[in-house]
Amino acid sequence: MSNFAEEEEMLFELVDRFVADQLMPLEHAVMAREASGQPLALLPEEEGPLLELSKELGLWALDAPEEVGGAALPARVMLPIIERLYGTIVPFRFPPDSPNLHMLMAVATPEQKAKYMEPYAQGEMESAMAISEPGAGADPSAMTTRAVREGDEWVINGRKIWVSRMPRSDFTILMAVTDPALGARGGMTAFIVDRDTPGLMVERSIPMIGGATTYELVIDDLRLGDSQVLGEVGQGFAPMQKRLTVRRLEVGAMCIAFATRALQMMCDHAQEREVFGEKLADRQAIQWWIADAATNIHLLRLMVADAADKADRGEDVRTEASMIKVFATEMATEVVDHSMQSFGAMGMTREMPFAIMSQRLRLSRIYEGPTEVHRMVIARRSLRKYSSS
Repeated sequence: MSNFAEEEEMLFELVDRFVADQLMPLEHAVMAREASGQPLALLPEEEGPLLELSKELGLWALDAPEEVGGAALPARVMLPIIERLYGTIVPFRFPPDSPNLHMLMAVATPEQKAKYMEPYAQGEMESAMAISEPGAGADPSAMTTRAVREGDEWVINGRKIWVSRMPRSDFTILMAVTDPALGARGGMTAFIVDRDTPGLMVERSIPMIGGATTYELVIDDLRLGDSQVLGEVGQGFAPMQKRLTVRRLEVGAMCIAFATRALQMMCDHAQEREVFGEKLADRQAIQWWIADAATNIHLLRLMVADAADKADRGEDVRTEASMIKVFATEMATEVVDHSMQSFGAMGMTREMPFAIMSQRLRLSRIYEGPTEVHRMVIARRSLRKYSSS
């Protein structure tokens, strides 16, 4: 029996049709452009009609609050929708991007919600998030970008790296240290920076694997008023973590989708391809790959659903999100790799989605916290939980 209401099942069917009818036909062209060295992106003439149609169908602002025109869908419904969108490597998502939206929902002032969150929810604005720094890696306590109070202004200096979507973003959420003595635990503040604000400069673009591009930023005497502080001064770490948790659960949904598609392709191919007089499907090595993939996809789906239910109840799911981030990315990497192997030389071509899926999965083991850091966090929390002292 489904755990979803009838109207939720109808929404899933609508998304399924959107993916099949609108996104999948674009996949070949997207892959061909990426194979030729271009970014993994839709052309304006491709993206525009998709945005118009998704808004017409009501596939817009799905998890945004109702007061800004959203549908206020819970995580247990949003994550299956995200999973469906990742059934293709075509890079299209229903606006807005959820993690930054949830950070704004958590701590934005009424004025900031009107100026930023409402147009963001309606797809009229795009945003970026600037956290990482050269040399700081995944450790927020090593952040050196500094915001100093001067009169009625904050003066910010530093550098940021691995920032996505900068050329398209109307505003950037910038993390900076306001009290070095406290660091991440009381000394980190979030700021909203409008596009073209003097002092925020893109120094270079950085091509990434999987057709992605990130950017390095220089912050030089960036001056902001109190109206640009997002949340409380010194209390930027917790809402930033909330934003990261939302993305980590989305990574789990992406990995379900990539692994499921790779499994489907492997099963179809194994039942058609014969080697040395025997179908691949009859060979034990392939059967075990399929069995392990099916089992682990089921396990991950349960993990994501459990975390979504807890998040919807307001529970802290940081540990579950870390577990999902580790398990999902490593599991999906293995499933895609086995599927590529089952296809032989054809699996190595840029005419199939495997290369993009495998590169995006490899990238996902770094962004939103590297696998090793998440394992460290899971271990520390487990040691505290099960300590006998």
